[in-house]
Amino acid sequence: MWRALAKIIMKIGGWKVVYPVPKESDRCVMIAAPHTTNWDGFWVLVALLVLDIPFKVAVKDTWTNAPLIGNFMKNRGFLGINRSRKKEGEPRKSQTEQMADFFKTNEKIAMVIAPEGTRRLRPEWKMGFYHIAKMANVPITYGFLDYAKKEAGVGGVVYPTDDVAADMKEILTFYENITPKYPEQFSLDQRYT
Repeated sequence: MWRALAKIIMKIGGWKVVYPVPKESDRCVMIAAPHTTNWDGFWVLVALLVLDIPFKVAVKDTWTNAPLIGNFMKNRGFLGINRSRKKEGEPRKSQTEQMADFFKTNEKIAMVIAPEGTRRLRPEWKMGFYHIAKMANVPITYGFLDYAKKEAGVGGVVYPTDDVAADMKEILTFYENITPKYPEQFSLDQRYT
């Protein structure tokens, strides 16, 4: 039912999904870029439903533990992580470790992460997505929204190595030709371009 509804929404919005989808999309860390508007989150989720990708999105655990909305959030693919400030002496995993642990309990999972971490211009990406993939021993896939073409899809795959610069160069080469909603708010990671 959700997939059929997502197809209708994509059609009404004038968007189309791009095939093929890499087989690695069933178990990966998926980059969601560019991210320059709140609409990106909406269109990414709709596209992932159409593409039938088993996506998960990390949110504050207060959302997934909430009495009324918690179960709905979990059933829609949202996983709660503890983002509160760590208390001194408290044994608690980092957010990156918590997200990597989701791969231990989910056979099929595309952990969707916006590496820019904000909708504002950011010249350096946050590298959590890369570290999660390394910890979980899974590939990184390139989820995208191209507003010029009104296309959404998964454009490629990289298996993280010990050469972060080479891996990032490969990732960023793909995103060079993707048009965000607000181009002035998007930057490739300047450390690797």
